[in-house]
Amino acid sequence: MATKAVHVSDVPNPHTTSFSLYSKPIVSEVEHSPKFVVIGHRGHGMNMLQSTDRRMKAFKENSILSFNKAANHSVDYIEFDVQVTKDDVPIIFHDDFILHQEHGAIYENRVTDLTCDEVFSYGPQREAGSVGKTLVRKVNGNVVGWDVESDDQLCSLQEAFEKVNPKVGFNVELKFDDNVDYKQDHLIHVLQVILKVVNEHAKERSIIFSSFQPDAALLIKKLQQRYPVYFLTNGGTELYNDVRRNSLEEAKRLALEGGLDGIVSEVKGVFRNPSAAREIKEANLSLLTYGKLNNYPETVHVQRLMGVDGVIVDLVEEITMAVDEMNTRKGRGGVEKGENGGIELSFLLNLISQVIQH
Repeated sequence: MATKAVHVSDVPNPHTTSFSLYSKPIVSEVEHSPKFVVIGHRGHGMNMLQSTDRRMKAFKENSILSFNKAANHSVDYIEFDVQVTKDDVPIIFHDDFILHQEHGAIYENRVTDLTCDEVFSYGPQREAGSVGKTLVRKVNGNVVGWDVESDDQLCSLQEAFEKVNPKVGFNVELKFDDNVDYKQDHLIHVLQVILKVVNEHAKERSIIFSSFQPDAALLIKKLQQRYPVYFLTNGGTELYNDVRRNSLEEAKRLALEGGLDGIVSEVKGVFRNPSAAREIKEANLSLLTYGKLNNYPETVHVQRLMGVDGVIVDLVEEITMAVDEMNTRKGRGGVEKGENGGIELSFLLNLISQVIQH
């Protein structure tokens, strides 16, 4: 399935009119206001099934329940992963493969090889009395039970638009397998299927598109102009065959050449290369971050002082409360900086401590 990199000018655009409605993008909001954006990762937070922290297993990730729990706090957006099933239904699920356990055996299927009904046969069921396939997950090569305190059904993108509190925006991650080279026509088809649902059901809800797949990011920007598009990158913390994915500098180049609106980087990539982060901002691109370090108020505070526009977090309640408190302090004249104009030492010491531990 290997193919050459997509060049925006080469992409056919038969549906531009359908998806070119005007909407004010997040990049404009961030640039022209002091608003610091907080985004709930997979809703109220991703499930870390191996963790002893109950907060990481409170609600099933990427579910209507998790999305609405996040919306109870002062999040601006929730982030979730969209894949398109074999019968062209955009569903919300993170992993490339879905696993279930039956009679002690583990069965594994690629999500995009299944129909929507087949995907929804896993986990809790919609019909009373019906029992779904027992979901399990691979964690560091080991299979573990997908046990959470509050479980919920798997859901489609359309259901999310219909059932999630309309006040919260959606960060729609366009999910593709890192180990597959996709043909251009396949990417276009998948993106148009997703865009159809968004166009029909988004109404006034704020939307951001993002993707680790460079060509998908370029294509979604070419296929529509209504919503901002962000390129997701590990910021050099991991290496891939596609050089566009291997640094903040390459991410900036891709974003500028493709007319994208911003970059979402692993937070460690920003801390390890603050000059690149500054150059991204100077290039008039928005910069968001994700990663475990975003679950610490101190690291979020430092990023805010660095000019980062927002963070994707797992501990939604704790971080929204911390950011609200930062906003309150700033409104009172604030303690954003120390007496000598530098970042407060206590924040830097805590930041260094957390970086060392990770």
